[in-house]
Amino acid sequence: MPPKTSPAKATKVAAQAVLGDARWAAFENATPPPRAAYAAAHKAQRTRAALENNSSVTEAIYSAGHNSVGHFYATANKRLGMTPTKFKQGGIETEVHFAVGQCSLGAVLVAATSKGLCAIFLGDDPNELVHDLQRRFPHACLKGGDATFEDTVAKVVGLIEHPQQATPLPLDIRGTAFQQKVWQALTKIPLGKTATYLEVAKAIGLPKGFRAVAQACGANPLAIAIPCHRVVRTDGDLSGYRWGVKRKRTILERERAMAQR
Repeated sequence: MPPKTSPAKATKVAAQAVLGDARWAAFENATPPPRAAYAAAHKAQRTRAALENNSSVTEAIYSAGHNSVGHFYATANKRLGMTPTKFKQGGIETEVHFAVGQCSLGAVLVAATSKGLCAIFLGDDPNELVHDLQRRFPHACLKGGDATFEDTVAKVVGLIEHPQQATPLPLDIRGTAFQQKVWQALTKIPLGKTATYLEVAKAIGLPKGFRAVAQACGANPLAIAIPCHRVVRTDGDLSGYRWGVKRKRTILERERAMAQR
């Protein structure tokens, strides 16, 4: 009898068959999460919703299904990007520097905490981008960027215009464990290439989670830096894009041209 193949190994072989050897190599460093981590991600999402709906911190933790307040607090910074209390208060006491500039894709808002970039928004209306930032951090201390911050904005614009030449920027990534796993996998997609939602789901070890992958892409607050624009539907259709499908097409066409040089 042939030796039995473990489910984990079978998933890896299936994903490699779909992606091909070269594209699988780009994903291989994204270690598949255990099912416990997937369940924890859903609990974190429920906790975020409860905190946003004015539950007390303790009520939110227990209503989301957590058995230990202490354990949740110990992992809160990773799951929420800040303590539960600060998250409930809309990022109170969190200092966020921001500025709005222009690039070939239109208006771009760049925001950062002391840890790194926390938002890169693209759009047509600069005021709407600022309102989006205020909604994301309703009680944070928002400060207009100074001359020093202009250098950060210039680096982000450089990333947008010349991604093949850009140096990695420090990021303050705030999302659930599952979202962060997806976003990490997206950074493995090479410049000029795309992957489908299904391929990404298989690459992170959750082949049935392609819809959740699509939702994680839609929740990405760091345009370009986390390249959710490189994910397409199985039929090749560009599907949705938080910053507009027209922008997505422009970005992909530009990246393909750069990769061929």
